[in-house]
Amino acid sequence: MRSGKPGLYLSTIQTAEVLGVSVSTVKRWVDEGILPAHKTAGGHRKLLRAEVLALTRQGTLPRGDLSALSMVSSSKCAADPEKTATALIDALVRGQGTEVTAILRRAYTSGMAVEVLADQVVAPAMATIGHEWQTEHLDVWQEHRATQLCAAGLYELKEVLETRAERDRPIAVGGAPQGDPYLLATLLAQLVLLDAGWEAVNLGPNTPLPSLAKAVSTLRPRLLWLSVSYLVDSANFLVEYRNFYSLVERQGVATAVGGRALVEEIRSAIPYTTYGDRLSHLAAFARTLHPRRKPPRRGRPAKQSKV
Repeated sequence: MRSGKPGLYLSTIQTAEVLGVSVSTVKRWVDEGILPAHKTAGGHRKLLRAEVLALTRQGTLPRGDLSALSMVSSSKCAADPEKTATALIDALVRGQGTEVTAILRRAYTSGMAVEVLADQVVAPAMATIGHEWQTEHLDVWQEHRATQLCAAGLYELKEVLETRAERDRPIAVGGAPQGDPYLLATLLAQLVLLDAGWEAVNLGPNTPLPSLAKAVSTLRPRLLWLSVSYLVDSANFLVEYRNFYSLVERQGVATAVGGRALVEEIRSAIPYTTYGDRLSHLAAFARTLHPRRKPPRRGRPAKQSKV
């Protein structure tokens, strides 16, 4: 039966090549639950490509040859964020959607953490595009096109991240407040949380805080994120946010806030569980709240005693 997603799984041999360990070690990690695996009708183990890649990105193994994933050549195993951002800017300005998607995918499959991709590639690239528009080197339609192309590439990456979804993962809900039209900030937050092992429900930009509060009451998340890139009325936001936070806090939900519109004057006037000016901060907080299973140590795991 075909899954419709070619290349979703790897064999134990391919996995061993990628991780730089023996096939028997891979099989033992499968048996110990370190690496989730599915068995074919013939009894062969198949491992999720995204799960194996995630393990290589944690840096606790003597990584082998990523070219075994048929994604990147071994010479591209360590993507450089600055060079990747430069390539992304060029593709966005030229309107090359296929190349934009390929750049984002290559960065991830080369081992770049999602939060690094967000903070050091997408964010500076879009900031450059925005500056070029403000200085009239680009027209607004080009800035809008760049946003849509970047979002399309990120949505494709989101599908890859969701292949690692665990059954009992905690829920996070988030978005941007009413009047904030920025799509990418809250989408990137969603991807970071997906990668950290959460079921991340992104309500997107321009979400009234009372509606966000209703979503919290209905979905019962452990974590709420609020990305604030733009505020129409700061004074009104402060009033609405305090009421909103009071409702969320009573339900025992952790609140993570961030965004360039939360300048010191506003941030010092609002309560929250954690604040971050980069998505790496959100990633670290999310992984503290919900630690995923620990990766194996370098070398062979200890043998289990036979009963």
